[in-house]
Amino acid sequence: MPPEAQEKIEELQELQETAQQVAEQREQAQSALNESKTALDALEDVDEDAGMYREIGEVLVETDYESAYDDLENKVDSLEVRVEQLEKQEERVEEQFDDLQSELQQMLQGGAGGGPMGPGGPGAGGA
Repeated sequence: MPPEAQEKIEELQELQETAQQVAEQREQAQSALNESKTALDALEDVDEDAGMYREIGEVLVETDYESAYDDLENKVDSLEVRVEQLEKQEERVEEQFDDLQSELQQMLQGGAGGGPMGPGGPGAGGA
């Protein structure tokens, strides 16, 4: 197998690992978003005068309804942005993977043209 093909295979493996990591991060963010939305919905059914506590590390600290609601709303907003960013990142990695896979197939089928095509390759110009 040509060294260029071996490099492409290694790049594909790295992209596959990156795709898995991004997918895991997106799933975690989506799960946190779902939990926060559920908590926000539940909070809407709570009397505003009810005693409320928020967890800070291992400690529960008293808070008021408005602060709890605002904090949850901000958390939902930021998690929605995070999920969207991760979805876009997943798409970019998938496109890179597909492009690289096509390049590798062409290379292995002999359609690469037989030479380096990057900077400094044929048609690179010069002085």
